[in-house]
Amino acid sequence: MKINSNKASFIILIALSLWLVACSKIEVFEKNTDIPRQQWQYALKPVFDFSISDTASLYNLYIVLRHTDAYRYNNIWLNIGSQSPADTMRYQRFDLQLGTDAGGWEGIGMDDIWELRKSITRGPFKFNKTGNYKFSVAQVMRENPLPEILSVGVRVEKVK
Repeated sequence: MKINSNKASFIILIALSLWLVACSKIEVFEKNTDIPRQQWQYALKPVFDFSISDTASLYNLYIVLRHTDAYRYNNIWLNIGSQSPADTMRYQRFDLQLGTDAGGWEGIGMDDIWELRKSITRGPFKFNKTGNYKFSVAQVMRENPLPEILSVGVRVEKVK
């Protein structure tokens, strides 16, 4: 079988492009905290610390939540605290949609476990100061403990 030189050049170009993309560094912070016995108590408020050195770039901020298929609600209410360097913690309440009765769970599922990554900003976000930042996450649903939650985390990724 003879391969046309244009086709061969095209295949080499695609392979080289994929290799370059695969080797590029994705600047991201992600940390998750396991929920003991899959029962999220009000008192458990994981804190996530990370450092920002580039204030010229934009970032995407996400909450990462893992739950089982047996979770009883389509949403979860969270109280998310954020603290910039040399500042106090500020809190905001979020209603994160996890799924719908008609469409099922959002996110990625494997067997009976679902992982969802939801943005907590309206678009890319700019950090104004360099230094250490803190985020805390607490569940504020009416049920305590909140069953069938496996882990919660924060993901911060630089927009390319």
